[in-house]
Amino acid sequence: MTGTELILATICNASFCDNAFNQVFTNAGATAQISAKETELQRLKNELNGKHIKVATYNDYPMSWTEREENGTLVGHGVAFVLMTILQQRFNFTFEIVLPERNIVFDRKSELSLIGLVNSSKVDMAAAFIPTFLKYKNMVKFSLELDEGVWLMMLKRPKESAAGSGLLAPFATYVWYLILAAVICYGPCITFLTWLRAKLIQDNEKYIALSPSVWFVYGAFIKQGTTLAPDANTTRVLFATWWLFVILLSAFYTANLTAFLTLSKFTLDIEKPEDLYKKNYRWVAPEGGPVYNIIENPEENLYYLSKMVANGRAQFKFVNKDEDYLPMVNGGAVLVKEQAAIYTLMYEDYLKKTKEGVAESDKCPYVVATYPFMKEQRAFAYPQNSTLRVLFDRVLFYLTQSGIVKFLQLKDLPSARICPLDLQSKDRQLRNSDLMMTYVIMMTGLAAAIAVFVGEICFKRRFSMSTNFQDRDVGISPRKPKKQRIKALRLRNYYDTNPPPYDSLFGNSKYKFNSNSERRIINGREYYVAHTTNGDIRLIPVRTPSAFLYQ
Repeated sequence: MTGTELILATICNASFCDNAFNQVFTNAGATAQISAKETELQRLKNELNGKHIKVATYNDYPMSWTEREENGTLVGHGVAFVLMTILQQRFNFTFEIVLPERNIVFDRKSELSLIGLVNSSKVDMAAAFIPTFLKYKNMVKFSLELDEGVWLMMLKRPKESAAGSGLLAPFATYVWYLILAAVICYGPCITFLTWLRAKLIQDNEKYIALSPSVWFVYGAFIKQGTTLAPDANTTRVLFATWWLFVILLSAFYTANLTAFLTLSKFTLDIEKPEDLYKKNYRWVAPEGGPVYNIIENPEENLYYLSKMVANGRAQFKFVNKDEDYLPMVNGGAVLVKEQAAIYTLMYEDYLKKTKEGVAESDKCPYVVATYPFMKEQRAFAYPQNSTLRVLFDRVLFYLTQSGIVKFLQLKDLPSARICPLDLQSKDRQLRNSDLMMTYVIMMTGLAAAIAVFVGEICFKRRFSMSTNFQDRDVGISPRKPKKQRIKALRLRNYYDTNPPPYDSLFGNSKYKFNSNSERRIINGREYYVAHTTNGDIRLIPVRTPSAFLYQ
C-alpha cells in the first residue's frame, strides 16, 4: 500500500467514508474477501447502530471534564470526548454521561469510583484517560493504549539556584570546610615544624610561636604581608607553600564566581521523586487519582512515599478547579499532576498575569522539575464482557498512530516551552542574597572584635594588678604618681627592645651620644653602639637629618 493510500485509510477509518476506502483498494487491485471475523464485526456494528449507551467519566481537566446545561444534561469536553464524537459519528450511536459519586479513578469502595462503575457494568464504557495499572486490569478491560501519561512535579520557582548563591556559590560545601580546616591547621603546623627543626638543628634560627604563625596564615589568606623573615630554607618552603595555595585558590575562586554570575545554569532542589522523600518536601496530588493508587500499592516502586502520607508531609486533596492548588504551591508544596494539566495550569496563570499587567519577570512564578514523577500507559475502559472494545479499537488505533490524539492534547498550548527552568535572562544584577556572605563576615568580625576587646580589658586589669608587685621588685614605688610610674615602665621596656625607638635617643638619660660616640655601619646603615650596665651591647640607628622634619 502506498503512502497516499495509507493516509486515506487513516482518515476513512476515523470517519464515514467506507465507500471511498473500498474504492482505494479496488483501484489498487486488491480483492476483498469477507471473512468470518469481518462478518462478526459487521454484525456488532449493526447492533450498535442507533443504540443509546452510558459513558462514565470524571473531571480530569483538560483530558476530560463535564458541564451541565440548563436542561440538566451533562456535556462532555476534553480530548476524551473529541474521540467519543468521532466514534459516535463512525458507528451512529448516542450516549449519555454518568459521573461517579466521587471524582476518583479507584478506591477501596469501588462502587463510588470510575473503575467501580465500569466493573459493576452500570455503564457501557469509561471515556477517560485511565492508567492501565495491573489491579485495574483484573476488574475492567482496557482499550488500545491511547498514549503514555506523564506525571510532573510543579513547584514555586526559587529565587536562588540549588547549586548555591552569592559568594559561596563557586565552591561546594565540603570544599569550604576543607579550606577552613586548612586555615585552622596550617598555623600550628608551622609552629610544630619550626620547633622540631630548632630541636634537631642547633643554629640561631628560633622556632615561630603559635600566635605569629596563625597571624601569618590569616594575613596571607587575605593577601596581606608579614613581618616574619625566616632564614632557614625549611621555613621558607613552608611559607612559599602557603602562598602558592592562596594564589591558586584565589584564582579558581575569582574565575568560578565570574562564571557563576554570568553563565551558571539554574538548578532546582527537587528534581526526582526521591528528593521529595530525602529532603522531606511537602507535596500534594488529586484525591483518588493515579498517584494515590500507585502510592498505596506495596508492589509499586513509589510505595516508599506512603510514609510521607502517614506523617502528614503528603496530602491527597480534591479541588473544584486546578487553580485551587496554586495557594498550596505558593506555600511551598509540590504539586504532582498529569503533564497536560500542569502545562495548562501554568499557561492559564501566565495569560492571567499578562492581562493584569504583571511585570515580565514575575509572570512565571512556577517551574516544573527536570525529571517526571512517573509514567504510565493510558486507555479507555470497558466491562469484562463488553463487545465495544472490538469495534472501537480499530478506529482508536488509526487515531493514535496518525498523531491525532497527541495533537488534541497540545492544541490549546503554545508551541514554545511554558515557563522553562532557565528564563534566559541576560541581565544578572547582584541581589542582597548574593552579598549576604559579606554581611555575615562583617557581623562576625565585629562580634569577634568585641570579644577580643572584652578579653583585653580583663587581661589588662589582671596584668595591672600583677604589675604593682613587679614594680616593687624593680625599684619603682607604687606610691609614685601614675604618670611617673607609666614613664618608668616605658623606659624599662625600651631597654629590653632591640633596637629601641627613636625617642629613647632624646628622652632617655641613660644613653649619652655625641660626635665621639662609637658608631658601626651594618648592611649600609649607621648605628650607635651602646653598652648597657649588664654588659650587653645595643645597636641604635642614627637618626637622619630629614627625620627631624617629621618630629
